[in-house]
Amino acid sequence: MSEIYYIINVIVFMCSNGVEFKLEKVINQFIKFGVVGVSNTIVSYLINVFVLFIMKPMNVEWDFVVGNMIAFILSVLWSFYWNNRYTFKVEEGKSRKLGNTLFKMYISYGFTGIILNNVLSWFWLRTFGITKYFVPIMNIFISAPINFFMNKLWAFKAK
Repeated sequence: MSEIYYIINVIVFMCSNGVEFKLEKVINQFIKFGVVGVSNTIVSYLINVFVLFIMKPMNVEWDFVVGNMIAFILSVLWSFYWNNRYTFKVEEGKSRKLGNTLFKMYISYGFTGIILNNVLSWFWLRTFGITKYFVPIMNIFISAPINFFMNKLWAFKAK
């Protein structure tokens, strides 16, 4: 366990341009990020499945891409609202431009939510034959930690 603690400290320090973080604060934010993420995942999954059911009569192979993209657009807005209010609160004396933060969030989630999730989805579907209704849940375990650090250290960074 101490090795994991050390690795997390090193990663956080390296990604923060040398600014030291208290690990307890990072863990607390990660837990909050996780709570927001669970609600975001439910919203995203429900939207994704809804799109798959709507597109089922079309019988197209790329329906999962459409589902991922629509779920992405709407769930990033959900996540932005709650992470801004709950997870990454602006400290006293600092400020954050909401438009810039939302734009950066779309970029970070674009990488994990569109590019990474579609590559992973294709991989799980084609390599292992896993059902496309379960694939979005599997992708979370890879994309969530990446998203946390991109949001903490870049998108929600206050000035």
